[in-house]
Amino acid sequence: MAITQILLLLVLGLVSYFAYWFRKRMNTWQDLGIACDKPNYLLGNLVGMRKTRSFADIGRSTYSKFKGTGPFCGFYWFHRPAVFVLETSLAKAVLIKEFNKFTDRGFYTNPDDDPLSGHLFALDGHKWRAMRNKLSPTFTSGKMKQMFPTVTRVAAELVNVYNEAVNGERRSTLEVRDSLGRYTTDVIGSCAFGIDCNSLKNPNDPFRQMGRRVFTDQRHGPLALALIILFPKLSRRLHIKITPDHITDFYMRIVRENIAYREANNIKRHDFFDMLMDLKNNKMMKSEDGQAMMNITVEELAAQAFVFMVAGFETSSTTMGFALYELAQREDLQQRARQEVVEVLQKHNGEFTYECMNEMVYLNQVISETLRKHTILPLLVRECLEDYQVPDQPKYEIKKGTLVIIPAVGIHYDEDYYPNPEEFNPDHFTPEKVALRDSIEWLPFGDGPRNCVGLRFGLMQTRVGLAYLLKNFKFSVSEKTQIPIKYSKESFVSMAEGDIYLSVEKLAA
Repeated sequence: MAITQILLLLVLGLVSYFAYWFRKRMNTWQDLGIACDKPNYLLGNLVGMRKTRSFADIGRSTYSKFKGTGPFCGFYWFHRPAVFVLETSLAKAVLIKEFNKFTDRGFYTNPDDDPLSGHLFALDGHKWRAMRNKLSPTFTSGKMKQMFPTVTRVAAELVNVYNEAVNGERRSTLEVRDSLGRYTTDVIGSCAFGIDCNSLKNPNDPFRQMGRRVFTDQRHGPLALALIILFPKLSRRLHIKITPDHITDFYMRIVRENIAYREANNIKRHDFFDMLMDLKNNKMMKSEDGQAMMNITVEELAAQAFVFMVAGFETSSTTMGFALYELAQREDLQQRARQEVVEVLQKHNGEFTYECMNEMVYLNQVISETLRKHTILPLLVRECLEDYQVPDQPKYEIKKGTLVIIPAVGIHYDEDYYPNPEEFNPDHFTPEKVALRDSIEWLPFGDGPRNCVGLRFGLMQTRVGLAYLLKNFKFSVSEKTQIPIKYSKESFVSMAEGDIYLSVEKLAA
C-alpha cells in the first residue's frame, strides 16, 4: 500500500475518532437521561451569548425551565459538559458542606506568560489557598476603617460633581452610570494603586479609560475562548495569554512605579497597596490561623491589585446605578432611605463615621435588594475535583472534572424564596427575614470559604456613595430613562446596556 494511502487512512481514522468523541461528549446528559437543552455544536447551551442574550438571561431561563426535574440539569459550557444546579441543598453542598471537593473555579490562568491572570478570583488549588490566606487579613474591619476617610473624601467630590451638573437649575436630567463609575474608579485607584487620578473632575483620565477597556478589549473571540476552555493545559504549553498586552503593560508599569516611589520615599498610606507591599517585603508573615506565609512577587502583587480594581469599581458602581434607578421609580422608598441617612448623621453631629454605616439599616436593605434583583455575578462556577454522588439521588453523580454552575440569578428570582420577585422590595431583607433565611438563598458575593474576599470594601464604598447622594439629591425618572432596563450582552457581569438617565433635583441643605 502506497504511503499516501496509509496517511490518508490515518487522517480519516483520526477525523472519525474525533467526530465520535465529540458527538459522544455533546450527548453526555442525554445518554444519562438527565434533562437538558439540546446543545449547539459551537456554543453548547450558551447560544446567543454576546449577541441576543446576557448571562443573566441564560441563567434565569435555564433555571425556570428545568427547576423541579432534579437536583441539577445538564448544561454545555461551550463543548464542556457542566452541571447546572437547581436545588439550594446542592448549591450549599458545593459552596460550603463539601467545599473541599469543589474548591476550584476551573478558569483559565497562565501567570507565567500572562501575570495579571494570576489573581485570587481565577487561581485554583494550593495557589488559591495560599493567596487567600495572605489576602484575608487585608480586608478586616480594622483595615476598612483605615481606608474609610479616602472613600468619604471621594464621595464628597461626587456630590460636588452633581452640584455642578445640576448647575443651579431646579432639576436636570443626568446620565448617572459614568459618574458613579468615576467615583468608584477614584476610590479604588487610591486604595488599590495609590493614585489620585481624580477622574470625577477629569473623565478622560488614563486610569479611568484603561479601567473601562478591561471590560471591552478582548484578546480572543468566542471560538478561540472555547478552544482555551476545552484545552487549557495545551493552551498553557503554547503560552497563550488572555489579557491584551496594552492592559498588562499599563498596570504592570503603574505597579512598578508605585512600588519604587513608595519605597524610595518611605511612604505609608494605610491602603490596600500598602498591605500588598507588606506581603511583598515579608512584613505580614502570619495568616489568620497563625500559619507562616511566603512573600509575594511583584507580578503577584500586580495581579491582586488588578483584580481588586476590576472586581471593585465596576460592580460597586453598577450596584449604585441600579439602586438609584429603582429608587427613582419609588419615591416612597427613596424618601425612607433618605430620612434614615439624615437621622443617623444628625446623631453623629453631621459627621459620616465608619460606625454610621451599620446604623443605616434600611439603606443596607436597599443595597441587598438591588443585589438580588440585579445580580451582578449571575452565575457562580466551580469545578468538581473528585466524583460526588448527590445524596439519595443515585441517578445524579457529578464526575471529577465537571464544571458546576450555580445560577445565583435563578435563585434570586425564585418565588419560593422571594414573593413577587420582579418587584423591588427592600423589605425582603429586614433583619427578621434575613435571620430566618438560609444564606444560600442570597448569593451576590458567593458563599462559603471562597466567597468574595473584598465584600466589606465593596459594600462600604456603595453605602457611602449612596448615602452622600441621597442626602443631597432627589432622583426620579425622566423621559430618557430606559424602563425596563436591559443588560449588556457583552459582559459576563450584569451591567446596564447603554446609559442610565435620571432626573436629579438638588435638595435644600
